[in-house]
Amino acid sequence: MKKEESLIANTPAPPYYAVIFSSIRTEIDEGYGKMAEEMVNLAEKQPGYLGHESARERLGITVSYWESLESIRNWKMVSEHLFAQRMGREKWYSSYKTRICLVERDYGFEF
Repeated sequence: MKKEESLIANTPAPPYYAVIFSSIRTEIDEGYGKMAEEMVNLAEKQPGYLGHESARERLGITVSYWESLESIRNWKMVSEHLFAQRMGREKWYSSYKTRICLVERDYGFEF
């Protein structure tokens, strides 16, 4: 069996931070996919970005990993990200919640 590219972020040893973004979408899809892709590409270029994981069914959950609270604050203030946040509130999300957590321990398993 061929090993697929991992969908699980390869994070460093803790401590580091996780931003958990949980959302419920509206029926409006106009521009959402393109904007989501642009935000991933932009986040990956930000100082302190460590990786992300995302899943969507009825509830969407994206977890991004960062080396510091400062890197999270800086990402939140990037102008393109501010625009995407505004569009999310106005068009794409009926509700969302953001949580910021300190990861103190992690462990896992892979083949």
